[in-house]
Amino acid sequence: MSNQPSVAPMTVTDYLLHRLTSLGVRHLFGVPGDYNLALLDTVLAHPDVEWVGTANELGAAYAADGYARTIGFGAVLTTFGVGELSAINGVAGSYAEYVPLVHIAVSPTQAIERAGAVVHHTAGDGDFDRFARAHEQVTCAHAVLRPDNAADEIDRVLNTAIRESRPVYLRLPADVASAPVRAPGDALTPHNAANETNVAAFLEAARRRLSSASTVAVLADFLVDRFRARDELTGLLAAGAFPHATLSMGKTVVDEGNPRFLGVYSGAFSEPRTRLAIDGADLLIRAGVLLADTTSGGFTQGFDAECGIDLGPTTAAVDGKVFDDVPLATALAGLTELVTELRTTSDEPTPAPASARQPATADPLTQSYLWGAVAAATRPTTTLIAEQGTSFFGICTHNLASGARFIGQPLWGSIGYSLPALLGAQLADPSRRCILLIGDGSAQLTIQELGTIGRHGLTPIIILVNNDGYTVERVIHGPRAAYNNIGTWDWSALPAALGVRNALIRGAHTAEELDDALAQAARNPDQLVFIEAFTDIDDAPDLLVEIAQGVRNRNGVRA
Repeated sequence: MSNQPSVAPMTVTDYLLHRLTSLGVRHLFGVPGDYNLALLDTVLAHPDVEWVGTANELGAAYAADGYARTIGFGAVLTTFGVGELSAINGVAGSYAEYVPLVHIAVSPTQAIERAGAVVHHTAGDGDFDRFARAHEQVTCAHAVLRPDNAADEIDRVLNTAIRESRPVYLRLPADVASAPVRAPGDALTPHNAANETNVAAFLEAARRRLSSASTVAVLADFLVDRFRARDELTGLLAAGAFPHATLSMGKTVVDEGNPRFLGVYSGAFSEPRTRLAIDGADLLIRAGVLLADTTSGGFTQGFDAECGIDLGPTTAAVDGKVFDDVPLATALAGLTELVTELRTTSDEPTPAPASARQPATADPLTQSYLWGAVAAATRPTTTLIAEQGTSFFGICTHNLASGARFIGQPLWGSIGYSLPALLGAQLADPSRRCILLIGDGSAQLTIQELGTIGRHGLTPIIILVNNDGYTVERVIHGPRAAYNNIGTWDWSALPAALGVRNALIRGAHTAEELDDALAQAARNPDQLVFIEAFTDIDDAPDLLVEIAQGVRNRNGVRA
């Protein structure tokens, strides 16, 4: 008779959590529901995963997105039907902006499915795959887990998420969650394989192009970050000493303190020096660029997209000739070797020094002063998160401290995203203090997650821009239309009302008051700081005003 202690079999939930922790996931965001409660008992008992219960599922999805942008992967857990549909907008944003995460929806048991029972959170027609089908449209892989396929399907789906840098979906019937499953095999292998023949052909074409170029510039964007090629981009810029810029969506994928950094490129609305260097380069190297209306100045870019060297996630092109299966990091590393060998550098002069900040006065606070002051307050360990609207367009043209990181959502542009994303980003990397810029209109959608931030003892700096409504929409259309108005809230009372204890709360009506509030925030890293910055209802960043004209034209409306 054996005296060996019995070992409990690994369950599907155990297997899934093991795979998630191997991807760096230490927090699971979501809302409890009766279908997922037993699974949550396992989560609570797990030594390496912390449950983060949010105010609603949409906030959980936004938080998982911010988490994934910070450490590389995120996870959100909801109940079937009502919970997963509440989260799907957040998942769709992750899909649009190439953010890898998994949405786990726990559904009724297989027996209930087979019976076609009319149970709660369903449409009452026995169709238990309806919501999984909805997720097919906003995920790159999906699966309904069964006892006999769970391990293989979990691995397949998670591998796809990392390889394509997009969200995935798992529907997990409640009884399958506790079913036994085999132990994990080899580690996940999500990387895109390079076709060495195509890599060599690309580099030969690039060699010829680099050898003949009189001037070279680099334009980088957010896909460099999503496909894990930051170090390779940094190597190329160092080897070539090229003048370079980013699109606003790719802000901080390069060191903004580099003297060759030209700032943010926004097509025709770029600073003249930036536009001249990018549009006028004999050879423009584009790394991870995705041109969107909100980031390209309404598609006013002045370079030919069929010319130059264009590096996508898995393809590279030279003057329109495409080479498949050339991963972004591989292409950048190869270009760095070529540049080093050819000693190719640009004759473009270094950018002019940044203009001095405006002096602080007792006059009413302007957005122009606000963005410069916030940028000056960033540190190498800052993660700055900007809500789509005046906050995003105002701050994106200001250089941040070397090492600072930036999070925005200009493509999907779902207002309210940034506050829950702050929750995720701050939990993902506590060593970086987050600064949030959010307008009063956007904050009304998701401010309840401020209570979650406080419950977890987080101490970010939150700057709420109180400009009395949807200023971004006023600039586009209907400056005084009723639909751009919002209710008047007592913002300074909300932290305490939502359970945030000992918050440092300040109001700023003038530049002097803002500077004082930011200085106090820096001196108090162990307190959540809530600054209400008051600006005029019609005050908007110049870049937003210019882009709004293009939005109006494309929407076929008059100002």
